[in-house]
Amino acid sequence: MSDTQSTETEQATASMADPEEPVAGQPKKKGLAGRLVFLVITALCFAYLYYRLNGAAMREGLGLVEYMSQVFANVAWLPWLGLMMAYSLFYFLIDTLVVTKALNWFIAPIKYKDILPIRASAYIISIFNEQIGKGAMAYYLNKRDKIPGWEVGSVMLFIMFCEIFYLLIWASVGFIFAGAELPDAFSLLPVISGGAAIFFIIWYLYFNGTLLKNNSFRERRILLAFRKADIKHYVMFFLLRSPALLAAIVVYTTALNLFGVDASFLTLLPYLPVIFFAAAVPTPMRAAAITFWVILFPENEGQMAAFGFVQHNFFILFNAVIGLVFWRRAQRELFE
Repeated sequence: MSDTQSTETEQATASMADPEEPVAGQPKKKGLAGRLVFLVITALCFAYLYYRLNGAAMREGLGLVEYMSQVFANVAWLPWLGLMMAYSLFYFLIDTLVVTKALNWFIAPIKYKDILPIRASAYIISIFNEQIGKGAMAYYLNKRDKIPGWEVGSVMLFIMFCEIFYLLIWASVGFIFAGAELPDAFSLLPVISGGAAIFFIIWYLYFNGTLLKNNSFRERRILLAFRKADIKHYVMFFLLRSPALLAAIVVYTTALNLFGVDASFLTLLPYLPVIFFAAAVPTPMRAAAITFWVILFPENEGQMAAFGFVQHNFFILFNAVIGLVFWRRAQRELFE
């Protein structure tokens, strides 16, 4: 990046800051504790995977490398590749629609075709962290459309907040239909869902001014989208986002069968939201998500480890390829 572009980036970043928040003289370093937590999670995931896979290989009388080589050799790769490419493109279109609608609800009318290069380019950064990718979108809109960064940031916070509840709702739906067949850990889901429902009601009543009317925290600029949000916006988010998850259930069930694992749509319905939560943890190769697959399908350790590894990483990397297609246009809109 040139010196001019670096200066512009610093100026745009400064404009994104909430004027009501104190500005530190020096950029904050990422906390050592946070790094240690992610390192510990990663180490535990890989240790657990090694233990399970090595045990499965020994039961087959094979070495670990030979065992995993046989697993990969038995996958129907060409049908899987076509399936995942189609799903990634569909997800991209739905994801862009959700972002476009949220921006239109709370900030300004922006065309869908103008959000496509923004969302696609953010996928490149999302290889490392999805939240950083959303921050890049805030910078992009600030630079291109002169929209204050804190306004875009509020919409990104709204989207991340809604994604948590959207996944929880679908996990609860899956529990209703297949609760008896799920691992014991899922018995906590009704309690978690009930607690989340109470939290959401309090959250909504607070931001519409019904609760704690004199409290000024809600007035922070970064919370603009929550102040403007009505119930219809939360419902619309759920309806707009749901086709991506419903498609994922079909795609992942089909993909599992291509890996030689029997699975049904009802089985995947409560599993996928939980696994998608795990995939959000920024560990190398999304180790948490891979580990969840092995835990949830303990009778197919090798197939599930291979499936989790290629499924999540292909999705992330192919999305980044979509971003590269739009990268030239994104650079032109930002710096020319």
